[in-house]
Amino acid sequence: QVQLVESGGGMVQAGGSLRLSCAASGIIFSINAMGWYRQAPGKQRELVAVITASGRTNYADSLKGRFTISRDNAKNTVYLQMNSLKPEDTAVYYCNAQVTTFQMSDYWGQGTQVTVSS
Repeated sequence: QVQLVESGGGMVQAGGSLRLSCAASGIIFSINAMGWYRQAPGKQRELVAVITASGRTNYADSLKGRFTISRDNAKNTVYLQMNSLKPEDTAVYYCNAQVTTFQMSDYWGQGTQVTVSS
């Protein structure tokens, strides 16, 4: 069984920063892509950023320049540095990982709330 545990969410004023972390644990042979998604109230879940095992990144166009994704393969952990936060960034942020145990499967974290006040 694989678990993804997120941390680092909270409330911040507009213009502030937060850093999210997501650690994968369990029986893990390898992890391919890791990423962050978010879901605002009344909206569909959307991609924030994804990073491959080799470090190649992809971002939602609207977030480029403000958010940075990184990972520590030795710790099976992915990070999301969020700067210049705006009220419209308010959402539940979910971690995702493509994990190979005995087969490759998608795993999701429980989500962490990020609230940006104006």
